[in-house]
Amino acid sequence: MKSLVAVFSLLAAPALASDACHDLWFTRNALIDRAGYCFGSPLGQAVFNNGGCTGKSVSLPPQAERLVADVKQMEARFGCRVNTKQTRLDLDDLLLRYQLWDLPLRDELESACLGWLGPVVGLRAGHNPDAPLVGQIDPGDYVKYSHIPVGRWTYVTTSDPDWQVTSGGWLDTSLVQEQCREIAG
Repeated sequence: MKSLVAVFSLLAAPALASDACHDLWFTRNALIDRAGYCFGSPLGQAVFNNGGCTGKSVSLPPQAERLVADVKQMEARFGCRVNTKQTRLDLDDLLLRYQLWDLPLRDELESACLGWLGPVVGLRAGHNPDAPLVGQIDPGDYVKYSHIPVGRWTYVTTSDPDWQVTSGGWLDTSLVQEQCREIAG
């Protein structure tokens, strides 16, 4: 039994790293897309479409520059090598990410609330109470935490028990106490 657990852990690690790499790639490239970067790779063009791009040399605001540097460090730590010749990004919450004002930074650790027992909670486009609502946590949802919190805010995704993403956004953890049937991670 012990060796079976070890094998499962080894098999799960590359999948987690792959998911994390696609997550990090999106955040880094979304920041430069917002600055007007024109993508040359098939993946960059497929994910960001170059609409309104201004060139290959763009300037990032200081906060975005710091986040890009943090993303690059995480990509190096995970040994990321995203295939930019492909035209599809393996990111379950991709459509949600386009709505975000503030982009999350993937964490090395993950946890989940399996079966939310609390009230309906709104999720925002940014880590700011004035950011628009883009999703919500409903009773019974699985809530996945896999990004580094920013102050009292954390980016979460919700899913059904089959792990199909149903919603996501920034959660103000100061407004709600987590109540779960079970906790994983």
